[in-house]
Amino acid sequence: MLFCFTGFYSALSDTENENGLYTSSSTFKIIASSENEDLEQVIKQYGRSNNLDISIDYAGTLEIMDKLNSGEKYDAVWTSNSIWLYMLNSNVSVKNSKSTSINPVVFGITKSKANELGFIGTEVYTKDIVNAIESGKLKFNMPAVTQTNTGATAYLGFLTALAGNPEILREEDLEKEDLKQSLISLFSGVQRSSGTEEFLEELFLTGKYDAVVTYEASIININKKLESQGKEPLYIIYAKDGVSISDSPFAYIDNKDKRKLEVFEEIQSYLLSNEGQTKLGETGRRVWYGGVNENADKTLFNPEWGIDTTQYLTTTKYPSTAVIRKALGLYQTKLRKPIHAVFCLDYSGSMYGTGLNQLRNAMHYILDEEEAGKDLLQFSEKDKITVIPFNDKNIAIWHTDNGTDTKELLDKIDNLQTEGATNIYDCSIEALDILNKEDQDKYSLSVIIMTDGQANYGYFRELRGKYNQVNKDIPIFGILFGSADASQLKDIADLTNAKVFDGRTSLLTAFKMVRGFN
Repeated sequence: MLFCFTGFYSALSDTENENGLYTSSSTFKIIASSENEDLEQVIKQYGRSNNLDISIDYAGTLEIMDKLNSGEKYDAVWTSNSIWLYMLNSNVSVKNSKSTSINPVVFGITKSKANELGFIGTEVYTKDIVNAIESGKLKFNMPAVTQTNTGATAYLGFLTALAGNPEILREEDLEKEDLKQSLISLFSGVQRSSGTEEFLEELFLTGKYDAVVTYEASIININKKLESQGKEPLYIIYAKDGVSISDSPFAYIDNKDKRKLEVFEEIQSYLLSNEGQTKLGETGRRVWYGGVNENADKTLFNPEWGIDTTQYLTTTKYPSTAVIRKALGLYQTKLRKPIHAVFCLDYSGSMYGTGLNQLRNAMHYILDEEEAGKDLLQFSEKDKITVIPFNDKNIAIWHTDNGTDTKELLDKIDNLQTEGATNIYDCSIEALDILNKEDQDKYSLSVIIMTDGQANYGYFRELRGKYNQVNKDIPIFGILFGSADASQLKDIADLTNAKVFDGRTSLLTAFKMVRGFN
């Protein structure tokens, strides 16, 4: 999802670059990780005060790399972690990268649960967390490993710690069976995953969960809201054998424009100035790696929440880009908790033509192991997939117990024709019935419903009644398409602690996004 702000009077103008060519764009364009959106006002105010025209587009960290590698033009990148800059193609010239803040990725556990586990007032190692999960005493939410910086770096931290913290993690380390089993055990404790850090916060605040893996700053934000509601705060656990750190680098993208370089240096210098660092610190970001910091705001870095601003953090040493890529692929195909996903697909008459073709193309991408694998979104052989095509009634139920064996599903999706009206509720109820039979300790459960119209059959109250009978956390995600009724899908998403994605611009993009949440 992209957000932008722009419109300041510009001090940039047509300028001659070092090649003697003139640029026509007066706007300084930044692409930033979505978790930096809360810093928008810091940059916005600086731009106003210094007569600069600045625009910022926000995207997921790994999506940023895809955008830059595909040729989208920006003047600076403000991503969450320096490791991702090494995944840029050689044609993207990134220079002058400097860290702007420090954000540890940690476990936040409700204080009563942390006390029950014996995690308060003692050193906790990653293996202790795995043991708590294996004994059935701990479950947690976390960001999507292959779609977010937080999830990926948390995983790399778990991986490195459980491998015994070698000097440098190597590809051959990833083949060790005992390491794989430890990671499988750890990820078996995942209740819900999220494609964005922002939704992870929202999910925790609206649901009933004991633990979450996310940024320290995010847990600070969650705790402020929990305490304002009179609820129990989270207690932060810093694993003694290694904490993943995100260093939020601000880097220049060299497009051979001297004036743009000058503006970049001005903005970067401000972010690293005392004033800029103070403003970043006010959001719960650290501006130091560890050790004594007597000036830390105790209302933010609250010791009652397990935060110790005087200790040095043992930080994870990130491996090479090749090892990171292999590790992410291993997670997606072998280590993560298996999924049972139900797709409710609209085959009503209004889908005839373009809509049906787009739906089929999107499902071919999602269910094709090779295609989805390019974005680390492929299903694995341990996953289950159910497809329920519907119009004013449920037309059929198609299923596979092997997420890589999808040819028959795709053939049926391609051969079914559209007709009839629209009933999104009966399909959702059928999906809940199917998933309610699954063991949620063994499978992550979710429903993805796609419709291009307004439901004119079925009733929301019947779905609500069914959901209230189901004693499982089963999100029903909606994908808007065509003239779909956003309010109907939002009601379903709100009921089930889920989210609605807008596929009206690109159905394929919406399907990619929803896969990051299940």
